[in-house]
Amino acid sequence: MISTVVWGTGNVGRLAIRAVEAHPALQLCAVIVHNPAKVGRDAGELGELDRLLGVEATDDIEAVLAARPQAVVYAASGDVRPDEALADITRAVRSGAVVVSPALYPLYDHRSAPPEFRDPVLAAVAEGGGSLFASGVDPGWGNDVLPLLLSGLGTTIDVIRCQEIFDYSTYDQPDSVRYLVGMGQPMDYEPMMLMPSIPTMVWGGQIRMMARALGVELDEIRETSDRRPLDTTVTTRTMGEFEAGTQGAIRFEVQGIVEGEPRIVIEHVTRIHPSCAPDWPVPPDGGDGAHRVVIEGRPRIEVTIEATDEGENRSAGGNATAVGRLVGAIDWLVEAEPGLYDALDIPLRPAIGRLGRKQS
Repeated sequence: MISTVVWGTGNVGRLAIRAVEAHPALQLCAVIVHNPAKVGRDAGELGELDRLLGVEATDDIEAVLAARPQAVVYAASGDVRPDEALADITRAVRSGAVVVSPALYPLYDHRSAPPEFRDPVLAAVAEGGGSLFASGVDPGWGNDVLPLLLSGLGTTIDVIRCQEIFDYSTYDQPDSVRYLVGMGQPMDYEPMMLMPSIPTMVWGGQIRMMARALGVELDEIRETSDRRPLDTTVTTRTMGEFEAGTQGAIRFEVQGIVEGEPRIVIEHVTRIHPSCAPDWPVPPDGGDGAHRVVIEGRPRIEVTIEATDEGENRSAGGNATAVGRLVGAIDWLVEAEPGLYDALDIPLRPAIGRLGRKQS
C-alpha cells in the first residue's frame, strides 16, 4: 500500500480523502489542515464519509513529512497564494514524495512554465527524489487528454474547441467568484481573471500541450473577452444577492493561432445566474454546468461531460473528476523516475480494481 497524505480539506481536499480511501493501492496515512478547529478531527468526518477512518487531522507539517510518506495530494488553493503553495509543494517533493495537485496553473505545462515556478520544483526533485504532477479539469483533462483522444477519431481536423459552460453560483468559493471572476462587481471593475495575459498564464499551457501533441506550430496565443451585466437583481442559494447592473456573465477565449487562424481554442462561458446572457452557449441539458469538446472537421465530433457529486452539484462533480485523475496517477508516478510530469506523460488508464468501495 502506498502511504498517502491529503494536504488541505476544502472543496478539493474532502474529495481527495474519499478518493484515496477508495483507491485499492493507497493507504491514507495523514491529513494536514491549516484551520485549528479541524485539528484532531477524523479524516472520515472531514471527507464527509459515513464512517471514521482512524486518521486524525494535524497541522504539524514537519512531523507528517518527516515520516516519509510516499505520496501527497496537495489540495490547498494556489489561486491567491501562489508563493505559499509553491513553497509547500516543493517542501513535499524535497521530502521524497510523489505530489499531485491542482494548484499552480503554470506548472500544468511545465515546459512553458516561468523559471520562478519550474526551477524550485526541479531543484526539489534533484535534492529529494520526489515528483510532481499538476492538473485539473479546465485547465486540465477538459483541454488535454480528452480533446486529444477525440482528435484521434477524426480524418481531418479544422478546429479543436474546448468549452467550460458553468453557473458559478454553484461554486463554493465566494471570494474567488466575486473578486477574481468579478461577479456582482460594477461593470467598470476589472476582474483579475480577465486582465491581459492572465487567461494565457492559466490556459496557455493547455494550448501549447495540445499543439505539441498534434505536431503543429503555434504562431501565437491570443485572448478575447466579453462581459454582460445582470438585467435584474438575483438571489443565489450559496452566495446571496447580485444586483442588477453588475457583472453577471463573462465569456472569453484563449486561442492557439496556426497559420493565422484560431485552430486550438479554449472557451469559457461563466454566469452567476442562468438569466444572464441567454444567447451565449448553455449546457445541452440546460443544467448548471458542463465541459464540452467540439472537433470541427470530418467527421464533426462533439462530446459533453456532465459530472455531479455532493447532492447533484456539478462544481463538486468537476472537482471530483480532477481528483480522480490526480489520485489515479499516484501508483504510476511511484513506479516512475523522479521528475516533473504533465498530462501527456501520465497514461490515461481504467480504474482497475475500483468497482465498488474498498473495504475499510
